[in-house]
Amino acid sequence: MNPISIAKPSIDHNEIDAVVEVMKTGELAQGKWVYEFENKFSQKFDLPYSAAVCNGTVALHVALQVAGVQPDDLVLTTPFTFVATSNAILYCGAIPIYVDIDEQTYNISIDSLKETIAKYPEAKYLMLVHLFGQSCDMNEIIKLTKENNITIIEDCAQSHGATYDSKPVGSFGIAGTFSFYPTKNMSTGEGGLITSTQSSVIENCKLLINHGSNTRYVHEVLGYNYRMTNIAAAIGIEQLKKIDNMNQRRVENATQYLENIDNKCIKLPVTINKAKHVFHQFTIQTTQRDHLTEYLTQNNIGSGIYYPYPLHQQKHIVHYLNDKNITIPELPVTELVAQKVVSIPVHPLLEQNQVEYIIETLNKYSV
Repeated sequence: MNPISIAKPSIDHNEIDAVVEVMKTGELAQGKWVYEFENKFSQKFDLPYSAAVCNGTVALHVALQVAGVQPDDLVLTTPFTFVATSNAILYCGAIPIYVDIDEQTYNISIDSLKETIAKYPEAKYLMLVHLFGQSCDMNEIIKLTKENNITIIEDCAQSHGATYDSKPVGSFGIAGTFSFYPTKNMSTGEGGLITSTQSSVIENCKLLINHGSNTRYVHEVLGYNYRMTNIAAAIGIEQLKKIDNMNQRRVENATQYLENIDNKCIKLPVTINKAKHVFHQFTIQTTQRDHLTEYLTQNNIGSGIYYPYPLHQQKHIVHYLNDKNITIPELPVTELVAQKVVSIPVHPLLEQNQVEYIIETLNKYSV
């Protein structure tokens, strides 16, 4: 078997032709392709308003600012995700307060969220992450946040097309953010997008994205150059035509794994009730991770560890929290899971014989 990659973008002549078309016009920066991409993304995912940006990290930064996050505000969040989520909080001068995760879903634990809210009643923001393609348990989270007057911001970087109770991720809070990095369910090369059900939120986002300006050379606030290019948007427009099929293929691959992987050394992922999972990752657990990843490599199967080091243990965050006199929390589930998780290929370009080979290889694995 030839090597099987852990991730691979679905790019063909349609994206190439779209980029060439933009290049021929000479209109490379933000323009009509970006506006078309924003409109089509909103329509595709039933998210009324959107603002495209240059990557997912700046989407997080802008969403937090527009939500009202100020220096020294406490923002409840997960320690088990990519560092950009916490870095965006730090960019605002705010303080990440970490909530432990659920061992089966890898998303924020409802019990831990209750405990953390009780410990930090002054926290008025919650940065959720819908990790690996699955929504958080939104019924319980919305109940808690309403009771405690907490504003939700959603990191949907890994969950394009995911829903909870038939409602799209990115529509539960004041704002949602998406990433279009090449490994994501859809890609623009680099790129990001902010969504909201409130037009005023997106108007304020677009102001910050464009140097604080709505009128050329008139600047109302301190802003940034966070704009998406027409080139990235042209790729995104083509990706939107494919996203349903790409997600469906991910689900089909994951379903085959769930139905056919049978090995007592491997714990399979769980989908919660009411959630439509789009399987950005198919993440398993094992007590002998290094042994398993070496075995997979020997059998030409790519794998990834997402994430080996929780955010509350990252050096720059530890220093930051110490400077803010915040006690570094003990998060036993997060710390345990970080030692056990392994992701295997689930991307839509897998061939059927590759899926079957992965299943066969994992079923033969032993410690």
